[in-house]
Amino acid sequence: MNLAGKRVLYISYNGMLDPLGQSQVIPYLKELSRLGVQFTLLSYEREQAYSIEGVQRVKALKRELTQFGINWHFLRYHQRPSIPATAFDVAAGIRFASGLVRREKIELVHARAHIPAVIALNLKRRLGVRMIFDVRGLMAEEYIDAGHWTSNSLAARMTKRMEAGVLRATDGIVTLTDALWNTMREWPDLKGRSVVHETIPCCIDQELFRFNQNARETCRAEIGVSDRLVLVYSGSIGGWYRSDEMAAFFAELRRHRPEAFFLWLTTGEPKIVEDAMSKSQVSSAAYAVRRISNRDVSSFLSAADIGIAFYRPGISRLGTSPVKVSEYLSCGLPVVINSGIGDTEKLIESENIGAVVKDFRTEEYSRAASATLSLAGDSADSRSRIRAVAEKYFDLRGIGIERYARLYERVLAE
Repeated sequence: MNLAGKRVLYISYNGMLDPLGQSQVIPYLKELSRLGVQFTLLSYEREQAYSIEGVQRVKALKRELTQFGINWHFLRYHQRPSIPATAFDVAAGIRFASGLVRREKIELVHARAHIPAVIALNLKRRLGVRMIFDVRGLMAEEYIDAGHWTSNSLAARMTKRMEAGVLRATDGIVTLTDALWNTMREWPDLKGRSVVHETIPCCIDQELFRFNQNARETCRAEIGVSDRLVLVYSGSIGGWYRSDEMAAFFAELRRHRPEAFFLWLTTGEPKIVEDAMSKSQVSSAAYAVRRISNRDVSSFLSAADIGIAFYRPGISRLGTSPVKVSEYLSCGLPVVINSGIGDTEKLIESENIGAVVKDFRTEEYSRAASATLSLAGDSADSRSRIRAVAEKYFDLRGIGIERYARLYERVLAE
């Protein structure tokens, strides 16, 4: 792939000091830099970047990125009031990025999600650079499904109008799922257009997430689960994530395996978990909530036997590629998930690596529990087979980097 010397401005509305930026942006930029891409990174950082501790973290990350030839700049993120704050951030981004494009002789702007795409569109129209719209989800539909906006609200209408303008102009598109792309490609603003596209799910470094027997024994001893069956949930709670329904599934799982234990790995409010478990009449002896660092997630996943992730259903979930599912599979765990979540349902059923709950009913929980238990346990063969699926679909280098590099080449060649 001939990407040596190509100058790319990568814009992310997520901060690089946030876990999302750390895990889902920086690894890609580093690997693509190894292929010769010269990145200028522009992010929006929250208050933490301006604290005494944050300044030190910024300096350390800048040194790290400089080793890969990545030139990092950031602007302050503004949150409230929502529409004026976002408009201010966009205007500031256009001004700052315009200078970067001229000074760094940028050829391509890679916009991660909708807000950066507005900035990229302005740069394309005024300065003639090519652009890629990296669709991380359907922004308006997500806010509507979550109940924050109504379909005819000003914010929703502005977002859809902006999205349409981006789709009519962008040179390349990334979606996280085929399910979303199959829907989007029929939209009026894309139908009939020749636009370069790649489906690139949330990939992870397979070396960082893998089953470790020593870690399993150590973590199980720390939690005090001995030889019990362990169901694990890793990630945020509340909002999109259906904590009550996951607790209800666990209660049904215990009817099949009374000794089962639920391990919640989250930085969220423990009371959300406690309330959910109480509703399903699960005693405190049957679960634990742990706040752990990112580097310890793989070890605690090794201690588990089944991974779970239930989301609030909605049209916006077509574009969801759950990174937690990639992590579960990489550690050899079968997965229980609800239907309608991107390409995950099709993958789980076609590869026989877990179970899909069609709706949140006890009968479905029971069926999914039975199906998943047949795959669970400390079976080396089962873990190895599930791990192979993760390597096939979610490997950072073999899937993610290869497809991004191919996309860059095609967009720059057109």
